[in-house]
Amino acid sequence: MSARRATHAGSWYTDSGSELSRQLDGWLGAADLSHGPARAIIAPHAGYTYCGACGAFAYRQVSPVVVKRIFILGPSHHVRLRGCALSVAKKYRTPLYDLKIDTQINAELEKTGQFSWMDMKTDEDEHSIEMHLPYIAKVMEDYKDQFTIVPILVGSLNPEQEAQYGSLLSSYLMDPTNLFVISSDFCHWGQRFSYTYYDRSCGAIHKSIEKLDKQGMDIIETLSPQSFTEYLRKYNNTICGRHPIGVMLGAVKALQDQGYDKMSFKFLKYAQSSQCQDMDDSSVSYASGSLVFEI
Repeated sequence: MSARRATHAGSWYTDSGSELSRQLDGWLGAADLSHGPARAIIAPHAGYTYCGACGAFAYRQVSPVVVKRIFILGPSHHVRLRGCALSVAKKYRTPLYDLKIDTQINAELEKTGQFSWMDMKTDEDEHSIEMHLPYIAKVMEDYKDQFTIVPILVGSLNPEQEAQYGSLLSSYLMDPTNLFVISSDFCHWGQRFSYTYYDRSCGAIHKSIEKLDKQGMDIIETLSPQSFTEYLRKYNNTICGRHPIGVMLGAVKALQDQGYDKMSFKFLKYAQSSQCQDMDDSSVSYASGSLVFEI
């Protein structure tokens, strides 16, 4: 049984199951259920001290009673990947309990010829999917034997590929027993990220960053892949999950093209790791939101 280890436990988040459970309960308890039940969520993937509280606002919208399968789309931070890749693991370990990979869906996706396989080292090095596993395990804990996960590592896709993968995944998004988790942080600002866009009319740097992020968030709420692509081209905002977000928008667009348009996306929380005051500072922004299908 090939299991992916929780390689970031003990550093990016606690490796103590009881402590982790208590933290997650606290963060979820502080978040409101205001835009659910979620069919897809966007949530951050940084260390929990930075973004655990923010992520709860997305996971609070999930209705565990209906969810049977969870697709997790995370950007690739360490390997150059031209398309999307599936996991060779059979299960993913977490300090709470093991999550089971949906090998049947993996086989269906492989048949399309559009997916490669990431090796275990790539899988274990990458944090963008792992950081969602404790939250998934927590919100699904009453149904722990009744759901599977489909981790998908998303490479540097062009807009046409985002549309193509979106279209390919759209039938899964249409199924109310599926949940899509889109893993992304927002602006990575500072010299160390080689990104120092600053609109001085905003006053403080952190206000400029917030305005830039919120502009992008507003565009994502319109569910227009083209507008999001144009926004990224214009400002180059360092949204690391831009491609997973693009795939989600592509899936929504494919459903709209088929005549289904009763979908609404709402961001529920925004946070920054610190407030940048001068050009030597740096910060990462986080945003959590939920996509709801109206009946």
